[in-house]
Amino acid sequence: MDPLPSSVLPPGVRARILSGINGLDIHVLEAGFETPGRPAVLLLHGFPELAYSWRKVLPALAAAGYHAFAPDQRGYGRTAGWDPEYEGDLAPYRFTNLARDALGVVDAMGHRDVKAIVGHDFGASVAGYAALMRPDIFKSMVLMSAPFTGPPPLRKPAPTTPDIHAALAALPRPRKHYQWYYSTRPANQNMWRARQGVHDFLRAYYHYKSADWKANKPFELAGWTAEELAKMPTYYIMDLGDGMAEAVAREMPSPAEIAANKWLTEPELKVYSDEYERTGFQGGLQWYRVRTSGRFDAELELFSGRTVDQPSAFIAGASDWGIYQSPGALQRMQKQACTNMRHVHLVEGAGHWVQQERADEVSLLLLDFLRSVT
Repeated sequence: MDPLPSSVLPPGVRARILSGINGLDIHVLEAGFETPGRPAVLLLHGFPELAYSWRKVLPALAAAGYHAFAPDQRGYGRTAGWDPEYEGDLAPYRFTNLARDALGVVDAMGHRDVKAIVGHDFGASVAGYAALMRPDIFKSMVLMSAPFTGPPPLRKPAPTTPDIHAALAALPRPRKHYQWYYSTRPANQNMWRARQGVHDFLRAYYHYKSADWKANKPFELAGWTAEELAKMPTYYIMDLGDGMAEAVAREMPSPAEIAANKWLTEPELKVYSDEYERTGFQGGLQWYRVRTSGRFDAELELFSGRTVDQPSAFIAGASDWGIYQSPGALQRMQKQACTNMRHVHLVEGAGHWVQQERADEVSLLLLDFLRSVT
């Protein structure tokens, strides 16, 4: 697979393939590569995104003197060597191995360490574990849109509430949790072969979770109960009979709204849709299966009680429900998982795709944080 062509990339950003990284050939975008010896910044995307999600941030970091680079993570885009089948081995997608992928990228890019590791959405989990496990490599950390609450405890308390999935299904309006839906066999086909096509599926998905969908007015939930979770939009707590393609189709933006969208134009969206039409979504969905199954929690428990002590910051859209989808997570991140959390920024006018919706503001926040880190 060739790298993304320069015609779809901003000036100063190039794409290339790093061969032989932890069993993968990893596709990366980078900026600030012309001058050797620059401090490094590693950027990790989430679902359903790509390295391309950082296209507006990479040039800003390079202009400020950094070598910034973003990989298509395992299961995504033009990175090759991962198994696209539902029946495939989940072990390569466990978080210790995803952190190993990140470490391999840093090494292949010629750096012994990075000034900051930055993770958005599911990329925040990888960034969190990488920073936790290798503070000597990852000197600081910035998380976006998804709080990192640390490794699982060695001893888990006995459940005190009914099964959440049964409780959601028993609501007057029966519901289900999207992460467990994403862990099922039909999820990939539902999105990859969506009736509306991949391009329109992604347009509706990105719109529905952005600040452009005006009903995104998130607030802190009282607890992990079906009644509380059901207050969230259907991209998180889905109607029981829907697939995600059907859930987002109801919120498809109008042609006028699409034309007015400056943070994700139709040519930019086509970069995403072309990639997902080719690969499907299963690679990214394997990450959800790792999380919901708990199969690999035992090795994460090795780090139980350990905290991220490096300087850290959190950036999210003020219209992003992702901050609150796990009740109490934002507080646990600040008070327990991270001992040096310097800033929490909620960016007005942005939803879940904060680094795309408000790229200039996010870039300034990143640069302010980087300058504060010695």
